[in-house]
Amino acid sequence: MPSLIKKTLTSKNAAQKLVKKHDKLTHSESMKVISHVQRECDDWIINTLMLDNIDVPFKYKRKKLYQSLQGQRVNLTYYPETETIAGFTIEVMSVVRIKIS
Repeated sequence: MPSLIKKTLTSKNAAQKLVKKHDKLTHSESMKVISHVQRECDDWIINTLMLDNIDVPFKYKRKKLYQSLQGQRVNLTYYPETETIAGFTIEVMSVVRIKIS
């Protein structure tokens, strides 16, 4: 089996194991990123993604800046969360795992 196919199967299996273990997690594949914003907050870089045909932002933290994901297709494992900003409660998706598909 070629290593690329083997890696794809392994990462798919890892995502499926996570979803089975944690009932609130959701895994989506080949989602198109229409917007990717990175901003500094303390020692972290907060990444916010907007996906095609989805009105909820997807957020995750990293220690350093990464390449822009705008226009890329990604596989995401995430769970729903709520944030209060300026007195408004909004739904966001907290990303646990992200990979370029």
